[in-house]
Amino acid sequence: MTTPKEVLKMIQDKNIQMIDLKFIDTPGTWQHLTLYHNQIDETAFTDGVPFDGSSIRGWKAINESDMSMVLDPNTAWIDPFMAEPTLSIICSIQEPRTGEPYNRCPRVIAQKAVDYLVSTGVGDTAFFGPEAEFFIFDDARFDQTANSGYYYVDSVEGAWNSGKDEGPNLAYKPRFKQGYFPVAPTDSFQDIRTEMLLTMAKCGVPIEKQHHEVATGGQCELGFRFGKLIEAADWLMTYKYVIKNVAKKYGKTVTFMPKPIFGDNGSGMHCHQSIWKDGKPLFGGDQYAGLSEMALHYIGGILRHAPALLAITNPTTNSYKRLVPGYEAPVNLAYSQGNRSASVRIPLSGSNPKAKRLEFRCPDATSNPYLAFAAMLCAGLDGIKNKIHPGEPLDKNIYELSPEELAKVPSTPGSLELALEALEKDHAFLTEPGVFTEDFIQTWISYKLDNEVNPMRLRPHPYEFALYYDC
Repeated sequence: MTTPKEVLKMIQDKNIQMIDLKFIDTPGTWQHLTLYHNQIDETAFTDGVPFDGSSIRGWKAINESDMSMVLDPNTAWIDPFMAEPTLSIICSIQEPRTGEPYNRCPRVIAQKAVDYLVSTGVGDTAFFGPEAEFFIFDDARFDQTANSGYYYVDSVEGAWNSGKDEGPNLAYKPRFKQGYFPVAPTDSFQDIRTEMLLTMAKCGVPIEKQHHEVATGGQCELGFRFGKLIEAADWLMTYKYVIKNVAKKYGKTVTFMPKPIFGDNGSGMHCHQSIWKDGKPLFGGDQYAGLSEMALHYIGGILRHAPALLAITNPTTNSYKRLVPGYEAPVNLAYSQGNRSASVRIPLSGSNPKAKRLEFRCPDATSNPYLAFAAMLCAGLDGIKNKIHPGEPLDKNIYELSPEELAKVPSTPGSLELALEALEKDHAFLTEPGVFTEDFIQTWISYKLDNEVNPMRLRPHPYEFALYYDC
Protein backbone atom coordinates (compact mmCIF):
# COMPACT_ATOMS: atom_id res chain seq x y z
CA MET A 1 0.00 0.00 0.00
CA THR A 2 1.23 3.48 -0.90
CA THR A 3 0.39 6.48 1.28
CA PRO A 4 -0.37 10.03 0.09
CA LYS A 5 2.81 11.22 1.79
CA GLU A 6 4.86 8.72 -0.20
CA VAL A 7 3.28 9.94 -3.44
CA LEU A 8 4.02 13.56 -2.57
CA LYS A 9 7.61 12.60 -1.73
CA MET A 10 7.91 10.82 -5.10
CA ILE A 11 6.75 13.99 -6.84
CA GLN A 12 9.47 15.95 -5.08
CA ASP A 13 12.27 13.38 -5.39
CA LYS A 14 11.73 12.70 -9.10
CA ASN A 15 11.12 16.34 -9.98
CA ILE A 16 7.65 15.56 -11.32
CA GLN A 17 6.22 18.62 -13.08
CA MET A 18 2.71 17.51 -13.97
CA ILE A 19 0.08 15.31 -12.32
CA ASP A 20 -2.30 13.55 -14.72
CA LEU A 21 -5.55 12.56 -13.01
CA LYS A 22 -7.40 9.76 -14.82
CA PHE A 23 -10.98 8.59 -14.26
CA ILE A 24 -13.39 6.44 -16.23
CA ASP A 25 -16.70 7.51 -17.76
CA THR A 26 -19.80 5.33 -17.85
CA PRO A 27 -19.20 3.57 -21.19
CA GLY A 28 -15.62 2.77 -20.17
CA THR A 29 -13.22 5.35 -21.63
CA TRP A 30 -10.49 7.01 -19.58
CA GLN A 31 -10.77 10.80 -19.19
CA HIS A 32 -8.06 12.99 -17.69
CA LEU A 33 -7.18 16.35 -16.20
CA THR A 34 -3.55 17.48 -15.85
CA LEU A 35 -2.43 19.77 -13.01
CA TYR A 36 0.81 21.48 -12.14
CA HIS A 37 2.45 19.59 -9.27
CA ASN A 38 1.88 22.33 -6.67
CA GLN A 39 -1.89 21.91 -7.03
CA ILE A 40 -1.78 18.53 -5.25
CA ASP A 41 -1.55 18.07 -1.48
CA GLU A 42 -2.77 15.45 1.01
CA THR A 43 -6.37 16.75 0.87
CA ALA A 44 -6.58 15.63 -2.78
CA PHE A 45 -6.52 12.04 -1.53
CA THR A 46 -9.52 12.59 0.80
CA ASP A 47 -11.55 15.59 -0.37
CA GLY A 48 -10.60 15.29 -4.04
CA VAL A 49 -9.88 17.77 -6.82
CA PRO A 50 -12.94 19.67 -8.10
CA PHE A 51 -13.93 19.56 -11.79
CA ASP A 52 -16.91 20.04 -14.07
CA GLY A 53 -18.58 16.71 -14.84
CA SER A 54 -21.40 18.05 -17.03
CA SER A 55 -19.97 16.72 -20.29
CA ILE A 56 -19.04 13.24 -19.05
CA ARG A 57 -21.11 10.55 -20.77
CA GLY A 58 -23.83 9.05 -18.59
CA TRP A 59 -23.33 11.50 -15.70
CA LYS A 60 -25.45 14.28 -14.24
CA ALA A 61 -26.99 17.30 -15.89
CA ILE A 62 -25.24 20.67 -16.03
CA ASN A 63 -27.10 22.02 -12.97
CA GLU A 64 -25.60 19.24 -10.80
CA SER A 65 -22.24 18.92 -12.50
CA ASP A 66 -19.72 19.94 -9.80
CA MET A 67 -17.75 16.80 -8.95
CA SER A 68 -14.51 15.84 -7.21
CA MET A 69 -11.76 13.41 -8.27
CA VAL A 70 -10.36 11.56 -5.26
CA LEU A 71 -6.83 10.31 -5.93
CA ASP A 72 -5.90 6.69 -5.18
CA PRO A 73 -2.23 6.72 -4.07
CA ASN A 74 -1.84 3.01 -4.95
CA THR A 75 -2.27 3.77 -8.65
CA ALA A 76 0.60 6.25 -9.14
CA TRP A 77 3.03 5.64 -12.00
CA ILE A 78 5.20 7.85 -14.21
CA ASP A 79 3.60 8.16 -17.64
CA PRO A 80 6.05 6.88 -20.28
CA PHE A 81 4.35 8.77 -23.12
CA MET A 82 4.68 12.35 -21.82
CA ALA A 83 7.53 14.68 -22.81
CA GLU A 84 7.65 16.31 -19.36
CA PRO A 85 7.90 14.18 -16.16
CA THR A 86 4.25 13.37 -15.45
CA LEU A 87 2.77 11.27 -12.67
CA SER A 88 -0.41 9.39 -13.56
CA ILE A 89 -2.94 8.69 -10.79
CA ILE A 90 -6.33 6.96 -11.10
CA CYS A 91 -9.26 8.58 -9.31
CA SER A 92 -12.74 7.76 -8.03
CA ILE A 93 -15.50 10.34 -8.13
CA GLN A 94 -17.11 11.98 -5.11
CA GLU A 95 -20.12 14.24 -4.59
CA PRO A 96 -18.61 17.51 -3.26
CA ARG A 97 -21.87 18.57 -1.58
CA THR A 98 -22.14 15.47 0.60
CA GLY A 99 -18.67 13.97 0.48
CA GLU A 100 -20.31 10.68 -0.54
CA PRO A 101 -19.02 8.49 -3.39
CA TYR A 102 -20.81 9.21 -6.66
CA ASN A 103 -23.26 6.40 -7.48
CA ARG A 104 -22.66 6.64 -11.23
CA CYS A 105 -18.87 6.40 -10.96
CA PRO A 106 -17.90 2.91 -12.22
CA ARG A 107 -14.96 2.68 -9.82
CA VAL A 108 -17.28 3.49 -6.92
CA ILE A 109 -19.66 0.74 -8.08
CA ALA A 110 -16.75 -1.70 -8.15
CA GLN A 111 -15.86 -0.77 -4.56
CA LYS A 112 -19.46 -1.36 -3.51
CA ALA A 113 -19.29 -4.83 -5.06
CA VAL A 114 -16.21 -5.61 -2.96
CA ASP A 115 -17.91 -4.22 0.14
CA TYR A 116 -20.96 -6.38 -0.58
CA LEU A 117 -18.79 -9.50 -0.85
CA VAL A 118 -17.29 -8.77 2.57
CA SER A 119 -20.72 -8.08 4.09
CA THR A 120 -22.03 -11.50 3.00
CA GLY A 121 -19.34 -13.29 4.97
CA VAL A 122 -18.77 -15.54 1.95
CA GLY A 123 -15.31 -14.14 1.30
CA ASP A 124 -13.22 -11.00 1.56
CA THR A 125 -11.42 -10.92 -1.81
CA ALA A 126 -12.56 -11.42 -5.40
CA PHE A 127 -9.78 -12.06 -7.88
CA PHE A 128 -10.20 -11.32 -11.58
CA GLY A 129 -7.89 -12.10 -14.48
CA PRO A 130 -9.09 -10.58 -17.77
CA GLU A 131 -7.59 -11.64 -21.12
CA ALA A 132 -8.24 -8.81 -23.56
CA GLU A 133 -7.56 -9.45 -27.25
CA PHE A 134 -7.05 -6.70 -29.83
CA PHE A 135 -6.09 -5.97 -33.45
CA ILE A 136 -3.13 -3.92 -34.64
CA PHE A 137 -3.95 -2.16 -37.92
CA ASP A 138 -1.90 -0.01 -40.27
CA ASP A 139 -4.93 1.95 -41.45
CA ALA A 140 -8.44 2.52 -40.10
CA ARG A 141 -10.92 4.77 -41.86
CA PHE A 142 -14.66 5.12 -41.37
CA ASP A 143 -17.42 7.63 -41.99
CA GLN A 144 -21.19 7.97 -41.89
CA THR A 145 -23.05 10.71 -43.75
CA ALA A 146 -26.56 11.13 -45.09
CA ASN A 147 -25.62 9.49 -48.40
CA SER A 148 -22.68 7.25 -47.51
CA GLY A 149 -21.41 4.91 -44.88
CA TYR A 150 -18.26 2.81 -44.90
CA TYR A 151 -15.28 1.47 -42.97
CA TYR A 152 -11.88 0.35 -44.15
CA VAL A 153 -9.21 -1.36 -42.05
CA ASP A 154 -5.93 -2.74 -43.27
CA SER A 155 -2.95 -4.61 -41.88
CA VAL A 156 0.33 -5.63 -43.44
CA GLU A 157 -0.47 -9.07 -42.00
CA GLY A 158 -3.92 -9.28 -43.59
CA ALA A 159 -4.45 -12.44 -45.64
CA TRP A 160 -6.35 -10.26 -48.13
CA ASN A 161 -3.03 -8.58 -48.98
CA SER A 162 -1.33 -11.76 -50.21
CA GLY A 163 -1.66 -10.54 -53.82
CA LYS A 164 -1.02 -6.85 -53.22
CA ASP A 165 1.89 -5.08 -54.94
CA GLU A 166 3.79 -3.89 -51.89
CA GLY A 167 7.03 -3.25 -53.75
CA PRO A 168 7.88 -6.03 -52.92
CA ASN A 169 5.29 -8.19 -51.16
CA LEU A 170 7.29 -10.43 -48.81
CA ALA A 171 4.37 -12.83 -48.20
CA TYR A 172 4.19 -14.64 -44.82
CA LYS A 173 0.74 -13.30 -43.95
CA PRO A 174 -1.29 -15.37 -41.45
CA ARG A 175 -4.18 -17.17 -43.13
CA PHE A 176 -7.70 -16.75 -41.80
CA LYS A 177 -7.98 -18.53 -38.42
CA GLN A 178 -4.28 -19.54 -38.57
CA GLY A 179 -2.59 -16.77 -36.59
CA TYR A 180 -2.02 -18.88 -33.43
CA PHE A 181 1.17 -19.10 -32.78
CA PRO A 182 3.43 -18.80 -35.89
CA VAL A 183 6.96 -17.48 -35.41
CA ALA A 184 8.48 -14.59 -37.35
CA PRO A 185 8.38 -13.58 -40.14
CA THR A 186 4.69 -14.65 -40.22
CA ASP A 187 4.29 -13.03 -36.82
CA SER A 188 5.52 -9.52 -37.56
CA PHE A 189 4.53 -7.93 -34.24
CA GLN A 190 6.96 -9.60 -31.81
CA ASP A 191 8.99 -6.47 -31.05
CA ILE A 192 5.93 -4.22 -30.75
CA ARG A 193 4.24 -6.59 -28.30
CA THR A 194 7.43 -6.92 -26.26
CA GLU A 195 7.66 -3.13 -25.97
CA MET A 196 3.99 -3.01 -24.99
CA LEU A 197 4.54 -5.65 -22.31
CA LEU A 198 7.68 -4.06 -20.82
CA THR A 199 6.06 -0.61 -20.86
CA MET A 200 3.10 -2.00 -18.93
CA ALA A 201 5.53 -3.32 -16.32
CA LYS A 202 7.00 0.17 -15.92
CA CYS A 203 3.44 1.36 -15.20
CA GLY A 204 3.01 -1.13 -12.37
CA VAL A 205 1.15 -3.91 -14.19
CA PRO A 206 2.42 -7.40 -13.23
CA ILE A 207 3.16 -8.77 -16.70
CA GLU A 208 3.25 -12.42 -17.79
CA LYS A 209 3.27 -13.05 -21.55
CA GLN A 210 2.53 -11.85 -25.07
CA HIS A 211 1.56 -13.67 -28.27
CA HIS A 212 -0.17 -13.53 -31.63
CA GLU A 213 -3.82 -14.52 -31.66
CA VAL A 214 -5.92 -16.67 -34.01
CA ALA A 215 -7.13 -14.14 -36.58
CA THR A 216 -5.25 -12.72 -39.53
CA GLY A 217 -4.75 -8.97 -39.79
CA GLY A 218 -2.75 -8.47 -36.59
CA GLN A 219 -4.79 -9.99 -33.76
CA CYS A 220 -2.74 -10.15 -30.55
CA GLU A 221 -2.95 -10.58 -26.79
CA LEU A 222 -0.81 -9.64 -23.82
CA GLY A 223 -1.20 -11.25 -20.42
CA PHE A 224 -0.92 -9.92 -16.89
CA ARG A 225 -1.37 -11.60 -13.52
CA PHE A 226 -4.79 -11.75 -11.87
CA GLY A 227 -5.54 -9.16 -9.21
CA LYS A 228 -8.14 -8.00 -6.75
CA LEU A 229 -11.29 -6.70 -8.45
CA ILE A 230 -10.53 -2.96 -8.55
CA GLU A 231 -6.80 -3.57 -8.97
CA ALA A 232 -7.47 -5.81 -12.02
CA ALA A 233 -9.75 -3.18 -13.56
CA ASP A 234 -7.09 -0.49 -13.00
CA TRP A 235 -4.50 -2.71 -14.66
CA LEU A 236 -6.78 -3.41 -17.61
CA MET A 237 -7.28 0.31 -18.24
CA THR A 238 -3.50 0.79 -18.07
CA TYR A 239 -3.13 -2.17 -20.46
CA LYS A 240 -5.39 -0.52 -23.05
CA TYR A 241 -3.70 2.86 -22.61
CA VAL A 242 -0.20 1.45 -23.07
CA ILE A 243 -1.05 -0.75 -26.06
CA LYS A 244 -2.74 2.07 -27.96
CA ASN A 245 0.10 4.51 -27.32
CA VAL A 246 2.92 2.10 -28.15
CA ALA A 247 1.12 1.22 -31.40
CA LYS A 248 0.83 4.93 -32.23
CA LYS A 249 4.59 5.28 -31.70
CA TYR A 250 5.08 2.66 -34.45
CA GLY A 251 2.65 4.41 -36.79
CA LYS A 252 -0.05 1.81 -36.15
CA THR A 253 -3.47 1.81 -34.52
CA VAL A 254 -5.13 -0.61 -32.11
CA THR A 255 -8.78 -1.53 -31.67
CA PHE A 256 -10.46 -3.62 -28.99
CA MET A 257 -13.63 -3.88 -31.09
CA PRO A 258 -14.92 -7.46 -30.81
CA LYS A 259 -15.47 -7.94 -34.56
CA PRO A 260 -13.60 -5.51 -36.84
CA ILE A 261 -12.92 -8.17 -39.54
CA PHE A 262 -15.58 -10.19 -41.34
CA GLY A 263 -14.94 -13.92 -41.73
CA ASP A 264 -12.37 -14.43 -38.96
CA ASN A 265 -12.27 -14.75 -35.18
CA GLY A 266 -13.24 -11.76 -33.09
CA SER A 267 -11.62 -10.37 -29.95
CA GLY A 268 -12.95 -11.36 -26.55
CA MET A 269 -11.96 -10.76 -22.95
CA HIS A 270 -12.19 -14.06 -21.11
CA CYS A 271 -12.48 -13.33 -17.38
CA HIS A 272 -10.96 -15.71 -14.83
CA GLN A 273 -12.41 -15.27 -11.35
CA SER A 274 -12.37 -16.73 -7.85
CA ILE A 275 -13.23 -15.85 -4.25
CA TRP A 276 -10.88 -16.07 -1.28
CA LYS A 277 -11.25 -15.51 2.46
CA ASP A 278 -8.53 -14.88 5.06
CA GLY A 279 -5.91 -15.63 2.43
CA LYS A 280 -7.41 -19.01 1.53
CA PRO A 281 -8.98 -19.99 -1.82
CA LEU A 282 -12.62 -21.09 -1.70
CA PHE A 283 -13.19 -22.50 -5.19
CA GLY A 284 -11.19 -25.73 -4.77
CA GLY A 285 -13.01 -28.86 -3.57
CA ASP A 286 -14.17 -32.40 -4.34
CA GLN A 287 -16.95 -31.60 -6.80
CA TYR A 288 -16.84 -31.58 -10.60
CA ALA A 289 -13.42 -30.58 -12.03
CA GLY A 290 -12.01 -30.24 -8.51
CA LEU A 291 -14.34 -27.36 -7.65
CA SER A 292 -16.11 -26.63 -4.39
CA GLU A 293 -19.89 -26.53 -4.10
CA MET A 294 -19.54 -22.75 -3.66
CA ALA A 295 -17.78 -22.48 -7.01
CA LEU A 296 -20.53 -24.49 -8.73
CA HIS A 297 -23.17 -22.21 -7.23
CA TYR A 298 -21.17 -19.19 -8.43
CA ILE A 299 -21.23 -20.68 -11.93
CA GLY A 300 -24.97 -21.23 -11.52
CA GLY A 301 -25.43 -17.54 -10.80
CA ILE A 302 -23.35 -16.52 -13.81
CA LEU A 303 -25.34 -18.79 -16.15
CA ARG A 304 -28.72 -17.86 -14.64
CA HIS A 305 -28.12 -14.13 -15.11
CA ALA A 306 -25.96 -14.31 -18.25
CA PRO A 307 -28.52 -12.75 -20.66
CA ALA A 308 -28.74 -9.68 -18.40
CA LEU A 309 -25.02 -9.72 -17.59
CA LEU A 310 -24.15 -9.42 -21.26
CA ALA A 311 -25.78 -5.98 -21.40
CA ILE A 312 -22.82 -4.90 -19.22
CA THR A 313 -20.04 -7.35 -20.17
CA ASN A 314 -20.80 -7.16 -23.93
CA PRO A 315 -22.23 -3.66 -24.16
CA THR A 316 -21.94 -2.73 -27.86
CA THR A 317 -23.84 -3.62 -31.00
CA ASN A 318 -20.54 -4.93 -32.40
CA SER A 319 -20.23 -7.34 -29.44
CA TYR A 320 -22.94 -9.54 -30.96
CA LYS A 321 -21.13 -9.79 -34.31
CA ARG A 322 -18.56 -11.83 -32.33
CA LEU A 323 -21.05 -13.97 -30.40
CA VAL A 324 -22.00 -16.17 -33.34
CA PRO A 325 -21.32 -19.88 -34.01
CA GLY A 326 -18.25 -20.92 -35.98
CA TYR A 327 -15.56 -18.57 -34.67
CA GLU A 328 -14.69 -20.10 -31.26
CA ALA A 329 -17.05 -17.62 -29.61
CA PRO A 330 -18.96 -18.85 -26.52
CA VAL A 331 -22.61 -18.54 -27.58
CA ASN A 332 -23.88 -21.46 -25.50
CA LEU A 333 -24.68 -20.97 -21.82
CA ALA A 334 -23.10 -24.12 -20.44
CA TYR A 335 -20.05 -25.01 -18.35
CA SER A 336 -17.28 -27.56 -18.77
CA GLN A 337 -13.68 -28.22 -17.82
CA GLY A 338 -11.07 -27.38 -20.40
CA ASN A 339 -13.75 -26.89 -23.06
CA ARG A 340 -13.52 -23.61 -24.94
CA SER A 341 -16.87 -24.07 -26.65
CA ALA A 342 -18.70 -23.52 -23.34
CA SER A 343 -19.35 -20.02 -22.02
CA VAL A 344 -17.96 -21.00 -18.60
CA ARG A 345 -14.75 -23.03 -18.67
CA ILE A 346 -12.94 -24.54 -15.70
CA PRO A 347 -9.24 -24.42 -16.65
CA LEU A 348 -7.26 -27.65 -16.18
CA SER A 349 -5.02 -26.15 -13.50
CA GLY A 350 -3.96 -29.23 -11.51
CA SER A 351 -4.75 -30.04 -7.90
CA ASN A 352 -3.52 -26.81 -6.27
CA PRO A 353 -6.62 -25.17 -4.74
CA LYS A 354 -5.04 -21.72 -5.24
CA ALA A 355 -5.32 -22.21 -9.00
CA LYS A 356 -8.98 -23.25 -8.97
CA ARG A 357 -11.07 -20.69 -10.78
CA LEU A 358 -13.68 -20.35 -13.48
CA GLU A 359 -13.37 -18.53 -16.78
CA PHE A 360 -16.39 -16.66 -18.16
CA ARG A 361 -15.66 -16.48 -21.87
CA CYS A 362 -18.43 -14.20 -23.12
CA PRO A 363 -17.15 -10.71 -22.16
CA ASP A 364 -15.23 -8.44 -24.50
CA ALA A 365 -13.00 -5.41 -23.94
CA THR A 366 -15.58 -2.84 -25.05
CA SER A 367 -16.97 -3.32 -21.55
CA ASN A 368 -16.22 -0.99 -18.67
CA PRO A 369 -14.11 -3.35 -16.49
CA TYR A 370 -15.26 -1.89 -13.16
CA LEU A 371 -18.91 -2.45 -14.11
CA ALA A 372 -18.28 -5.83 -15.77
CA PHE A 373 -16.33 -7.29 -12.85
CA ALA A 374 -18.83 -5.91 -10.32
CA ALA A 375 -21.78 -7.35 -12.24
CA MET A 376 -20.17 -10.78 -12.60
CA LEU A 377 -19.37 -10.85 -8.87
CA CYS A 378 -22.97 -9.94 -8.03
CA ALA A 379 -24.29 -12.70 -10.30
CA GLY A 380 -21.94 -15.25 -8.76
CA LEU A 381 -22.82 -14.21 -5.22
CA ASP A 382 -26.51 -14.49 -6.08
CA GLY A 383 -25.81 -18.05 -7.17
CA ILE A 384 -24.05 -18.77 -3.86
CA LYS A 385 -26.76 -17.10 -1.80
CA ASN A 386 -29.60 -18.97 -3.51
CA LYS A 387 -27.65 -22.22 -4.07
CA ILE A 388 -28.23 -22.10 -7.83
CA HIS A 389 -26.79 -25.31 -9.26
CA PRO A 390 -25.58 -24.97 -12.86
CA GLY A 391 -26.93 -28.36 -13.89
CA GLU A 392 -24.88 -31.03 -15.62
CA PRO A 393 -21.65 -30.01 -17.36
CA LEU A 394 -21.42 -30.27 -21.12
CA ASP A 395 -18.16 -32.12 -21.75
CA LYS A 396 -18.27 -32.23 -25.53
CA ASN A 397 -17.69 -29.90 -28.44
CA ILE A 398 -20.92 -27.92 -28.43
CA TYR A 399 -20.38 -26.88 -32.04
CA GLU A 400 -20.70 -30.55 -33.06
CA LEU A 401 -24.00 -31.21 -31.27
CA SER A 402 -27.02 -32.29 -33.30
CA PRO A 403 -29.77 -29.69 -33.78
CA GLU A 404 -31.91 -31.59 -31.27
CA GLU A 405 -29.15 -31.57 -28.64
CA LEU A 406 -28.26 -27.94 -29.29
CA ALA A 407 -31.88 -26.85 -28.86
CA LYS A 408 -31.66 -27.90 -25.20
CA VAL A 409 -28.68 -25.61 -24.49
CA PRO A 410 -29.55 -21.98 -23.66
CA SER A 411 -27.74 -19.40 -25.79
CA THR A 412 -26.56 -15.83 -25.39
CA PRO A 413 -28.77 -12.94 -26.60
CA GLY A 414 -28.45 -12.29 -30.32
CA SER A 415 -28.20 -8.50 -30.04
CA LEU A 416 -27.49 -5.66 -27.65
CA GLU A 417 -31.17 -4.77 -27.69
CA LEU A 418 -32.15 -8.26 -26.47
CA ALA A 419 -29.47 -8.12 -23.76
CA LEU A 420 -30.80 -4.75 -22.59
CA GLU A 421 -34.32 -6.22 -22.49
CA ALA A 422 -32.97 -9.05 -20.33
CA LEU A 423 -31.29 -6.52 -18.02
CA GLU A 424 -34.55 -4.57 -17.71
CA LYS A 425 -36.30 -7.75 -16.54
CA ASP A 426 -33.48 -9.17 -14.42
CA HIS A 427 -31.39 -6.74 -12.41
CA ALA A 428 -32.44 -7.33 -8.80
CA PHE A 429 -29.21 -9.32 -8.33
CA LEU A 430 -27.39 -6.02 -9.01
CA THR A 431 -29.61 -3.55 -7.15
CA GLU A 432 -30.83 -5.47 -4.09
CA PRO A 433 -27.28 -5.77 -2.67
CA GLY A 434 -26.94 -1.99 -3.13
CA VAL A 435 -24.06 -2.32 -5.61
CA PHE A 436 -25.86 -0.81 -8.62
CA THR A 437 -28.67 1.68 -8.14
CA GLU A 438 -31.94 1.61 -10.04
CA ASP A 439 -30.99 5.05 -11.34
CA PHE A 440 -27.77 3.66 -12.81
CA ILE A 441 -29.45 0.66 -14.45
CA GLN A 442 -32.12 2.81 -16.09
CA THR A 443 -29.52 5.38 -17.16
CA TRP A 444 -27.40 2.61 -18.67
CA ILE A 445 -30.31 1.12 -20.61
CA SER A 446 -31.46 4.53 -21.86
CA TYR A 447 -27.94 5.57 -22.86
CA LYS A 448 -27.35 2.38 -24.83
CA LEU A 449 -30.71 2.56 -26.60
CA ASP A 450 -30.52 6.26 -27.39
CA ASN A 451 -26.87 6.41 -28.45
CA GLU A 452 -26.18 3.01 -29.96
CA VAL A 453 -29.12 0.68 -30.63
CA ASN A 454 -31.57 3.18 -32.12
CA PRO A 455 -29.01 5.15 -34.20
CA MET A 456 -27.78 1.84 -35.69
CA ARG A 457 -31.36 0.87 -36.48
CA LEU A 458 -31.94 4.11 -38.38
CA ARG A 459 -28.95 3.90 -40.73
CA PRO A 460 -28.68 1.92 -43.98
CA HIS A 461 -25.96 -0.74 -43.90
CA PRO A 462 -23.54 -1.11 -46.83
CA TYR A 463 -24.41 -4.79 -47.20
CA GLU A 464 -28.08 -3.87 -47.64
CA PHE A 465 -27.12 -2.26 -50.95
CA ALA A 466 -25.54 -5.53 -52.09
CA LEU A 467 -28.69 -7.40 -51.09
CA TYR A 468 -31.46 -5.06 -52.15
CA TYR A 469 -30.34 -2.31 -54.52
CA ASP A 470 -31.67 -4.11 -57.61
CA CYS A 471 -34.98 -5.02 -56.01
